[in-house]
Amino acid sequence: MTFRIDLTARDAQRLSFDCAPDQDLLTAAAAADIVLPSQCRKGSCGACHAVVTHGDFRMGDHSAEALSRDQAGAMLMCRTMPCSDLQVSLPYDHTKVLRQPVPRRTTTIVSLDTIARHTVRLVLEISPDAEGGCAAEFEAGQFMELEIPGTDERRPYSLANTSNWEGRLEFMIRLQPDGRFSTFLRKRARLGEQIVVRGPLGGFGIREGSLRPRWFVAGGTGVAPMLSMLRRMADFQEIQDARLFFGVNEESELFLEDELKELRTLMPQLSVELCVWRPGDAWQGFRGTPVDALHAALASANAQPDIYVCGPPALIRAAEQLAAASNLPAEQFASERFASGAAAA
Repeated sequence: MTFRIDLTARDAQRLSFDCAPDQDLLTAAAAADIVLPSQCRKGSCGACHAVVTHGDFRMGDHSAEALSRDQAGAMLMCRTMPCSDLQVSLPYDHTKVLRQPVPRRTTTIVSLDTIARHTVRLVLEISPDAEGGCAAEFEAGQFMELEIPGTDERRPYSLANTSNWEGRLEFMIRLQPDGRFSTFLRKRARLGEQIVVRGPLGGFGIREGSLRPRWFVAGGTGVAPMLSMLRRMADFQEIQDARLFFGVNEESELFLEDELKELRTLMPQLSVELCVWRPGDAWQGFRGTPVDALHAALASANAQPDIYVCGPPALIRAAEQLAAASNLPAEQFASERFASGAAAA
């Protein structure tokens, strides 16, 4: 016996597949050549969240943080098994759904620079002879999985640049003390070395067709997908009001200041609020978290914006709670949290 699963993407496009009662939705979709955005597949990151609008289901073990927003029918597709036919609403457009295997290509390290305390900028270039060509095609907000050389382990990192014909992939990576990929970058990585990447993946990104203001809230390297989305806005000469709330713990952890100045030149409508949680006496910017800054801005806003948030679970939870308290419609809030597996990257 199988149940019919009908998916409706945010842009009203529909997909369907069959799923057995003992099969999770992600696995059943993949068997039907439908690759849905996901990351950890362990119920901990929240990347595969969606909403069941009709039907019964059961959900296996998962992290409470992965579904922290109170929403009827909310579930994780990697942990959900159907008990009846289901109608499911996806929080992303159908363009984020792959209808073929996830691309896997070889890249070369062309740049690796320290840009702040514990943070590096890694730039890869897709090999000219890579299967599928060398063009870097992805949507702003998506991520790639980078394989640790000599192993079959992968770590997910958001892209900071935009699609390009040169095959360049840019990442902002915080080095974890005992992380395996971090250790590789810190001790072994050299210019010219090859890294296998898998992707693009993920459903995080700009809500197409919305003319509302776009506000971006980022903690640490969670600013990477925000930079990608803002760069896309600049490339497309989009004129929506845009605000970036970018926060770190200490001043020594700030980065991207030159890039943000360049963006403000290209986007006169862009406002940038740099936030430091534990600043020194000389700090002249915002004192507190980016969610604190968002709170102050919402209190004086003339219209409710679309809000995009990326960072650690505590940041996501605080932003979700603020959005709910501000009566922001659920469809105007999108988030990408750091997966627990990535925390040991």
